[in-house]
Amino acid sequence: MFNQSSKMDLFQDKNASSFQVNDSGQSYSDEPLATRMRPQSLEEFAGQEHLVGEGKMLQRMIESGIIGSLIFYGPSSSGKTTLAHVISKEIKASFKVINAVLDGIKELRTVVEQAEKLKKLNGRKTILFVDEIHRWNKAQQDALLPHLESGIITLVGATTENPFYSLVNPLLSRCQLFELFPLTVPDVRRMLNRALADEERGLGNKDIQADKEALDHLADYAGGDVRNALNALEVAVLSSKKNEQGEIHITKEIAEESIQRRNVRYDRTGDEHYHYASAFIKSLRGSDTDAALYWMNAMLEGGDDPNFIFRRLLIFASEDVGMAEPNAITIVNSCQEAFMKTGMPEGMYFLSHACTYLSICPKSNSTKGIFEASKEVREKGVGAVPPYLKDRTANRLSSKYLDTENASKDYKYPHSFEGNWVDQEYLPEILNGKKFYEPGKEGREGLLIKRLNEIKKRSQSS
Repeated sequence: MFNQSSKMDLFQDKNASSFQVNDSGQSYSDEPLATRMRPQSLEEFAGQEHLVGEGKMLQRMIESGIIGSLIFYGPSSSGKTTLAHVISKEIKASFKVINAVLDGIKELRTVVEQAEKLKKLNGRKTILFVDEIHRWNKAQQDALLPHLESGIITLVGATTENPFYSLVNPLLSRCQLFELFPLTVPDVRRMLNRALADEERGLGNKDIQADKEALDHLADYAGGDVRNALNALEVAVLSSKKNEQGEIHITKEIAEESIQRRNVRYDRTGDEHYHYASAFIKSLRGSDTDAALYWMNAMLEGGDDPNFIFRRLLIFASEDVGMAEPNAITIVNSCQEAFMKTGMPEGMYFLSHACTYLSICPKSNSTKGIFEASKEVREKGVGAVPPYLKDRTANRLSSKYLDTENASKDYKYPHSFEGNWVDQEYLPEILNGKKFYEPGKEGREGLLIKRLNEIKKRSQSS
């Protein structure tokens, strides 16, 4: 549950010695390097230049000391929590933390009570940081509103989800939204250099010689995650013995051992999942095989289920390839069946087979005609079946017992005509001439439509 003191241990005063003792009795030197090196000022903060760079809006707000409620949204480890804490330090506000996964309205009330007392005591502002704010339901989000309007607290919410989908409109209307992006390799490299130089909180009190190639590898493989890079650097330092000169020498080989797998920034349930899937499908639609293979592998590296990818490929085979290559759906389905029989890593061949095939196939989206027909039926209802299209047996019995002419006699049997086609209206009379299907001109569909048009032309001219 909510525990302010334990969370605040992450954010110590920037002038504090790394050998100070915190409230729990633990030496700061015992904390992980990534925790000790968390930026304590805007000067130390790396990345997000579009927000905190010289002259940018957030930087101007911080300098003015006038901060309204904010929502930070972006991927994990992009600096949302750190930036919120830096803001509170810069404007000398009290910083309170609530985790929306563990805490709720009860903890919010506690923070509000503390904020009211602090404001009455010395006029000091309180910044409430709500991590993963998208996890709160509507009632919990609404509970914030009166406190934001009264000015008792200033909210900084953090979310990895799209706030326009995950947050309620009243909350959005009271906050300014700022999008954070993954840190770049230079950003991560800057933090590694700072950790090596900092004698109080970092590794500057040790005699370390780190090769450029080693630091480049750590920064690159961290995938924009500073915590990952600093943890790997710390592992490299602690696991290496001093050489004859008394130095700890970090080579590229040691760096490779410390961070063996590239970190792929990907959330299988968040926005990134849908962004990658969208880029994948749009690359297939654009017949760019290289891009399609790239985004497919990005999803696989991020842990996506290959069967999810096959489902998307099956949909694409009908939606975007469709009648231009009717066999596409059969081929993709066969690839999925083969994948299920073999599994990974050999299954990569079947994923590649389906992906490559669909990307180079002719394209047609004419199968969307089903939605046009569906719209017509939903909005206007179903028209009467033309008498000559009704069931022949029913027409015969109706004619017999009602003593009327058999309507089926007006039906023209296509197989009795040249090319197995005859000019005849099949839609309800009120929809005569209505078109739902717009044929494509590519691939197999183009050939089939050309053949049909030629038969119609011959039939109508005879």
